[in-house]
Amino acid sequence: MEHEEELHSAATDAAYAAEALPLFEDPSFWASIGLFLFLALLVWKNVPGLITKSLDDRATKIRTELDNAKALREEAEAKLADAKKRQAAAEAEAKDIVAAAQREAEILAAAAAENLRESIERRQKLAEERIARAEAEAVRDVKVAAIDTASKAAEKVLVDAMSGKSGDDHFAQSLEAVKKALQ
Repeated sequence: MEHEEELHSAATDAAYAAEALPLFEDPSFWASIGLFLFLALLVWKNVPGLITKSLDDRATKIRTELDNAKALREEAEAKLADAKKRQAAAEAEAKDIVAAAQREAEILAAAAAENLRESIERRQKLAEERIARAEAEAVRDVKVAAIDTASKAAEKVLVDAMSGKSGDDHFAQSLEAVKKALQ
């Protein structure tokens, strides 16, 4: 506690000593004068106006940048919407192209199947005609062979039957019939 009393008495003595200083020797007086002179210099050089103008210019610049950013955003949104429309149109066109290609492929497949069927029918008809010709040739060959065989057999029978006088008589009659037919 004694210590507190000593501190208190020292602080009180310093306060009385400060009051006792003349005005021009007081440091707080000179600090106040310096502050007032500084503020007066600032006002005289129009620093508050410059600061205000600088802040106003900066606010205008920021406002302009915000307006530009807003315009750019709107332009970007418009371009995005346009791109989405074009993409949707391209997708629809692609679907139409695929559908048309499928229809065309189906038509071509049907035409190819029809061409194949017609080709098979033509080949079958040609094969049947060849078979019919081969059968006709075989029948003709058999008839020719039968005729040859029959004529050879008839010739042999006739040669055997016509040998001698009856053959000569028959030859003479046949020769007379040919002469009459030629006249």
